[in-house]
Amino acid sequence: MKPTPPRTISRADDLSATGHHLLDRRQFLSRTATGLGAIALTNLLGGDGLLAAQRPAVDATRPYAPRAPDFPAKARNVLVIFCAGAVSQLETWDYKPELIKHDGKPLAGGPPVTFQGPAGNLARPQYEFRPRGQSGKMISDLVPHLAQLADEVSFIHSLTSKTNTHGPGENFLSTGFVPDGFPSIGAWVSYALGSENQNLPAFVSIPDPRGVPQASVNNWGAGFLPAEFQGTSFSAKEPLRNLAVPAGILPASDRAARSLLQRLNQRHLEKNPDDGSLAARIASYELAARMQLSVPEISDLSTEPAHILKSYGADDTSNPVKVAFARNCILARRLIEAGVRFVQLFNGAYASGGELNWDGHNKLKEQYDKHAAILDQPAAALVRDLQQRGLLEDTLVVWCTEFGRMPMFQKGSQGRDHNPDGFTCWLAGAGVKRGVSHGRTDELGRKAVENILSIHDLNATILHLLGLNHEALTFEHNGIQRRLTDVHGHVVNEILT
Repeated sequence: MKPTPPRTISRADDLSATGHHLLDRRQFLSRTATGLGAIALTNLLGGDGLLAAQRPAVDATRPYAPRAPDFPAKARNVLVIFCAGAVSQLETWDYKPELIKHDGKPLAGGPPVTFQGPAGNLARPQYEFRPRGQSGKMISDLVPHLAQLADEVSFIHSLTSKTNTHGPGENFLSTGFVPDGFPSIGAWVSYALGSENQNLPAFVSIPDPRGVPQASVNNWGAGFLPAEFQGTSFSAKEPLRNLAVPAGILPASDRAARSLLQRLNQRHLEKNPDDGSLAARIASYELAARMQLSVPEISDLSTEPAHILKSYGADDTSNPVKVAFARNCILARRLIEAGVRFVQLFNGAYASGGELNWDGHNKLKEQYDKHAAILDQPAAALVRDLQQRGLLEDTLVVWCTEFGRMPMFQKGSQGRDHNPDGFTCWLAGAGVKRGVSHGRTDELGRKAVENILSIHDLNATILHLLGLNHEALTFEHNGIQRRLTDVHGHVVNEILT
């Protein structure tokens, strides 16, 4: 018997529907042309950072390795000066002469009750405003040192928040969401970009000498991002915990033990190459070991010359809290200088009736006199120091607070209630126009009425200056592609160079 020859397809009837399409010359040529066009379009969109979100390629064994931005960045580092407690825009940056004119009068059509109770009459700013610098920007006498930076910064006078409560307000400012559980902006940035210094954390948060802010670790938490991107919290007053070698252990013995542990960890990882959490844990231990050498060095302010300490007010023997905050400011500069990607510097602690932060409900002027004496000179010196060292060219500085204050006093008090409908922040440094103001509140400073912006817009702008597309930086959580700006936000190009 002859062997059966292999079956060959000799008739078009034997082909599938797909096969028929492949034999159609016109269809083939048409699809080829379309495919080539799609490849070209994909390349162009990718170059402009307009493609769908893609997760940064994070090596679990080197989670803090530097990663390329989406497009050329103006800023390499970010410093956020966060004044907790809701600083009154009307006593600082937002000059309202009509408020002076109507001092002591009721607000026509105003709310009878605000956040904490009945509203009182309109109250003039508790400090004089003066024109500053060549721009002539009107800034309060409350902050004379920071006022000298008027020609260096961009003011945004039309920010709004979603909440008038401190903890949720801090959450919204730091994470883009009012509820707990979402990653902070510093965690997003270190997740996207890593760090240029592998011996220090990519993200450092420096609490106020008086305590942690109302939302505490939420302000520097990683949320649902990998845990290694949580901010590391320490200050000049309280160094990083659990870092020093225990008493009685010689440095040589400690190094030998760490070397042996590293070899054992590496062998275990080689046997389990797909265990990303194991690799991340090993990487965190290795960073901790490197930090044993680097953090004490960068926290040692004894090497700072006397004229630097004096410029920051760190030698002011009459105000120990100011001295501690000034030392935190010097630490922040040193961290930026060392290449730490994101530094969060707090001025003001938790809710305390305005005694430990800027929550001026009852005795606003009396309390603001104290808080401004702590903030003003050190924070201004920090910006000047960054500028003189050439660090401001690629460092973005953001001054912010969680919301603002009402133009009227609360009934029976000498303070202002919470106001999320119009307040001020400012930016300086890399990629930011100098000596300009953007947005406006109404004539009494109650509501934003021109170029109204949200925290999402502010965060989108910060990411943009770092070379990141805020719409593309996402992380899948519970089946949702989450991002810092939720489904909102646009870049405030008007204040950018």
